[in-house]
Amino acid sequence: MNLQLILLVAAMGAVTYIPRMVPMVLLQNVQLPPFLYRFFRFIPFAALGALIFPGILFSTGDNNIDSGIVGTIVCAALAFFRLNVMLVVLGGIAAVFLWEMFIQ
Repeated sequence: MNLQLILLVAAMGAVTYIPRMVPMVLLQNVQLPPFLYRFFRFIPFAALGALIFPGILFSTGDNNIDSGIVGTIVCAALAFFRLNVMLVVLGGIAAVFLWEMFIQ
């Protein structure tokens, strides 16, 4: 490995790490109002949903949204019963597979 590559990887690591570390260090003793605390607790779920949902609908092709919707419904039903995440994912995959094989 040459030195430039090592320096590049180290610089990329620093650029990624520093913006995440600074708020944790500087704001660790700050008490948020209860409303803001509740609001910030829901941001990861909302962001994850916004990132994943479009991918679910078009995961089986542009003209085939049906199977994505079926997989989403099955995953939501399995997650409602608080099953293991692995079972939820496998159930969704199985539902899409069965839909594609027998319904379409």
